[in-house]
Amino acid sequence: MPLPSFLNFLGLPNFPSPGIILIDCGVLLDHQVGGGVCGCCGALRPRYKRLVDNIFPEDPEDGLVKANMEKLTFYALSAPEKLDRIGAYLSERLSRDVARHRYGYVCMAMEALDQLLMACHCQSINLFVESFLTMVRKLLEADKPNLQILGTNSFVKFANIEEDTPSYHRSYDFFVSRFSEMCHSSYEDPDIRTKIRMAGIRGLQGVVRKTVNDELQANIWDPQHMDKIVPSLLFNLQQEEGIERSPSPVTEKESPVELTERCFRELLGRAVYGNIKNAVKPVLMHLDNHSLWEGKQFAVRCFKIIMYSIQSQHSHLVIQQLLGHLDANSKNSARVRAGIVEVIAEAAVIEASGSIGPTVLEVFNTLLKQLRLSVDYELTGSYDSFGNMGSKVIKIHEERQLQEAVIKTIGTFANTLPTYQRSEVMLFIIGKIPVPGMYPALGSPNTGIEGSRMIQIMLLKSLLQVTAGFKSTNILTALPTSFLDPLLSFTLMEDAEIRLLVLDILISIIDRHDNRHKFSPVRIISDISVLKLKVDKCSRQDNLFMKKHSQRLYRHIYLACKEESSTLWHFESKYTLLGLMCVELANEEVVGDLIRLALALQDLALCDEALPVYNRCAIHALSAAYLNLISQLTTVPTFCQHVHEVIESRKKEHSFLLPEDVLTETSNIPEKLEKVEGEVLFVQAKIAEMLGGSGYNTERLATPYIPQITDEDRFSKRKSIGDTVSLQLEMESRQSPEKEQRSTAEQITFETLKQAIVDSVNVEELEKERRRQVVERFQNAPFEEIAAHCGARASLLQSKLNQIFEITIRPPPSPSGSVGNGHGRTRSIPVYEMKFPDLCVY
Repeated sequence: MPLPSFLNFLGLPNFPSPGIILIDCGVLLDHQVGGGVCGCCGALRPRYKRLVDNIFPEDPEDGLVKANMEKLTFYALSAPEKLDRIGAYLSERLSRDVARHRYGYVCMAMEALDQLLMACHCQSINLFVESFLTMVRKLLEADKPNLQILGTNSFVKFANIEEDTPSYHRSYDFFVSRFSEMCHSSYEDPDIRTKIRMAGIRGLQGVVRKTVNDELQANIWDPQHMDKIVPSLLFNLQQEEGIERSPSPVTEKESPVELTERCFRELLGRAVYGNIKNAVKPVLMHLDNHSLWEGKQFAVRCFKIIMYSIQSQHSHLVIQQLLGHLDANSKNSARVRAGIVEVIAEAAVIEASGSIGPTVLEVFNTLLKQLRLSVDYELTGSYDSFGNMGSKVIKIHEERQLQEAVIKTIGTFANTLPTYQRSEVMLFIIGKIPVPGMYPALGSPNTGIEGSRMIQIMLLKSLLQVTAGFKSTNILTALPTSFLDPLLSFTLMEDAEIRLLVLDILISIIDRHDNRHKFSPVRIISDISVLKLKVDKCSRQDNLFMKKHSQRLYRHIYLACKEESSTLWHFESKYTLLGLMCVELANEEVVGDLIRLALALQDLALCDEALPVYNRCAIHALSAAYLNLISQLTTVPTFCQHVHEVIESRKKEHSFLLPEDVLTETSNIPEKLEKVEGEVLFVQAKIAEMLGGSGYNTERLATPYIPQITDEDRFSKRKSIGDTVSLQLEMESRQSPEKEQRSTAEQITFETLKQAIVDSVNVEELEKERRRQVVERFQNAPFEEIAAHCGARASLLQSKLNQIFEITIRPPPSPSGSVGNGHGRTRSIPVYEMKFPDLCVY
């Protein structure tokens, strides 16, 4: 019988479209189970299909039939082997409902899948999960935002489930790609766009949770995945001000930026040692591609999140990657490099609570290299020596800002180090500075002397940053000879800025009780108790340091006062340094030497008329202020009285010899300094006599201080490598035998000294000419001639050594000790021929 006639026979209307009519015990069910006509009875259908069909109501708005859903769940738990078929059937229904736009049934199917997934943890769960992921994939591929969000929510629920059985064939590549794409959604409606992006972020979070700790899954830390996940998170992280928000209230509990930051922190918190590089590299590339280094704020924020999220023992790995990235961008614009340097500085502060790693000096080496490159770029105007990138304009003010940023970062790094490591860094930096006469000039050959000077200034500024706040209990280890020698050589440089930096470095190291600011400005204080100076007893190490290095410090301070280019800041720094030496390092002997030094400075200002008037007045003022300070520290009443009388006399007649009139920004000094004498001068004999009664060495105090000029002082004046070579040759030639044979004993009289002073100018000219000839000979002479000259000198040296050995080394005496029978000394027996008793032989 045809189908229409059969329907009329049953009293049913004629349906326009063919369907499936299920008849079970006279009950008609109008469920459609597929295309075409199937006359199977309900009793012949599999039970799992009937259970699945029964959970769907006639009206989608009614939601799942709760009782039937419980039956389906109980059946799945009782017959787990049917779980995969249930999943496949639900997937089939969902695909059909999606195609027919029956989204109510789609939501119910996903809800049923979620409940089954949460309830079942049997060994057959893997096949069910495959069906589940297939349905989620189907929803994510849909064009409707609601379906994409629905699929994401189901995936997130699945990601939070801990599976009991491993999976060997599951892949999440599609989900990483799709969720990353959703994070970059550009949907027209701002609210829907925000929801899609947040769904994508939650999806990535779910993928990370599901795969990060499962060794059988694809490694989520591989670059192919990290290059999608990290940029997607950063894109949403930087949209804090870019996302348009509608006036209507948002139902989400947190904003996309907050959700992104939480997801990013969770991702980084799960990173182990081997994964840090893969997690940080996409961040660096994202900041490069979107030019986010120049703004600095977002880059700093990203790396703050990174540094606070990763395990503290891995912090140094992030710093190393930043330093490597800085090297890779060496020829980029100064603003980009400055942005990277600032990020490094911020990261270093956070790293202080963790570990800076084993490559401390590598960090400073990279930063110092960038400093030298910046100086070269500033002076040459090109990013390389060949000018291949000359078209890129170099802005000098941007390079200066970069240099300041690098110096600040060096100081920030140094503050995170313990004392012993900071001392190593100080030695490392001082070894990088081109010291005149000791090391050749650093930097590009195109920059010349100016390049070396700028590098010296930059590296000294870096060293000053390292020493800021440096407090060592042992000054002997804080200022070793290997550090002090090259540092003091700069105090005699002609460049005033370099000399001032060196003084500040010495002050930073010596000041261990924060007294330096109490000595500024320079002034006469009637009662130094108002300064509240922190004075400790001089330790044994301090005494050893002063015993070893004090004379060199005095000499350099004295000679530095003779520099005509000294300014107010130089004299203030010298006063601070002298004051700190008196407070931090002084014992009885040191106090006496410091008084002698102050009186020697007074004599210098009196005798050296070649100095400018300002310098002479400033030296007088420096000497007066320091003697006023040290007299009150010694607490010898007669000494204090003498200093007070001299200062009062100067106030009446010669106020320009006191710091209040001279060591100020608007100094009040005469055009010409007349002869200073009488009561306005400190008298060394009186001071020695006064202090002698208090136990000080009167003889030493009465002896004027005279600094010894050494070759080091001449080295400090050299500016070029040629001068250094000539000076070395000069020293060698002075040690030749011809020079030694000229020494004769002459009686020293006043006339001979006067003649020596007159001839000194001519001698200096002759010496310059001789040095020029020596350098010329070594530059122009043939190699054979130079080699023969050096060979002759070597032979001469060897002959002299042989003579010395013959004189000092005597042949061993004979064992009997006899010297013969008066006819002469008997032949000595060599040691290897002597016969010793057996007890003496080992």
